[in-house]
Amino acid sequence: MKRYWIGINLVKGIGAVRLRALLDFFGDAKTAWEGSPADLRAAGLSKTLIERFLKARNDVDLDVLWDEIAAKNIRVMTWEDADYPARLREIAQPPPILYLRGDFIEEDAWAVAIVGTQRVTSYGRQVTEEIASFLAQNGVTVVSGLARGVDGIAHQAALNAGGRTFAVLGSGVDRIYPPEHRNLAEAIIGSGAVISDYAPGTPPESSNFPPRNRIISGLSMGTIVIEAGATSGALITANFAVDQGREVFAVPGNIFAPQSKGPNRLLQQGAHPLLKPRDILEILDLTRVTEQRAARKAIPSDMTEAQLLHTLTHEPLHVDEIRAKTGLAVEKVSSALVMMELKGMVRHVGGMNYVVTRETQADYDA
Repeated sequence: MKRYWIGINLVKGIGAVRLRALLDFFGDAKTAWEGSPADLRAAGLSKTLIERFLKARNDVDLDVLWDEIAAKNIRVMTWEDADYPARLREIAQPPPILYLRGDFIEEDAWAVAIVGTQRVTSYGRQVTEEIASFLAQNGVTVVSGLARGVDGIAHQAALNAGGRTFAVLGSGVDRIYPPEHRNLAEAIIGSGAVISDYAPGTPPESSNFPPRNRIISGLSMGTIVIEAGATSGALITANFAVDQGREVFAVPGNIFAPQSKGPNRLLQQGAHPLLKPRDILEILDLTRVTEQRAARKAIPSDMTEAQLLHTLTHEPLHVDEIRAKTGLAVEKVSSALVMMELKGMVRHVGGMNYVVTRETQADYDA
């Protein structure tokens, strides 16, 4: 079924809103992909979009494309997947489809973005390395864009500290840019993921990079701007973070340095001044990372948790359905789910729907 999502994703002009309208009208991606021009018009597509849609359908062999993607070990993830990143799902118009090399794990819910200029100074390098290392050592996943400068330094520092990191690309995940970061990308795949909402094969065109920044901030609890010029893409990421209701941190810099114009302006606008790495943990309440890992040792701790684990699967289940299936009072279900989410046993995927985590299911089944 995912191959049809891929086909629709290839139609320029069909994003999250139009895809949702197509799914609502047709019921699923396969039926939408095979829809007649009249039905596509009834679903709300313009004449131009219908022409693009039909051309894509005529030009693309989805079976061949699917096999090519699979051969490159690229995973395709959609809204319908239970393990679609919960934090990203919360933003307005989350990307309907993600392509990734690597994987998401439950602990990646605690992630922070580090972004900044490609023309990083020695000061910026030192600060980036210190912050990324600190976050990684404290179990926080570092998110950035694999660009030269701050991005690459942040990824490498997280890896050097034994942590996890995500690189969000403005190209297909098989088109690493810049090319000198190919080895870095391979290392990231082993300890995180290289991610894009652009189809494999998409070149790194300049117009692709600003939109991808919404994913960098969307995956993250907060965004840190180290150094950035007055028109830097890092400021676009910070603006997305604000729109998404996420925290923004800025590292103060020399008022005469062009690389400090961006973060200093953010500070004027109310960003958190980042004076020491521990400020991040305190403001984002990231002490929960270690709490969760300690709490996971008690699985399950009582009969209520055991009953809920027996009921939950990898498919989202609403609290009302959980209550009906278990016969437990809604207050008891809700309080148990809060504790189980802290332990990492279950995950809230939006709309009062929960799934069991893969690691917990494996432990419980064993």
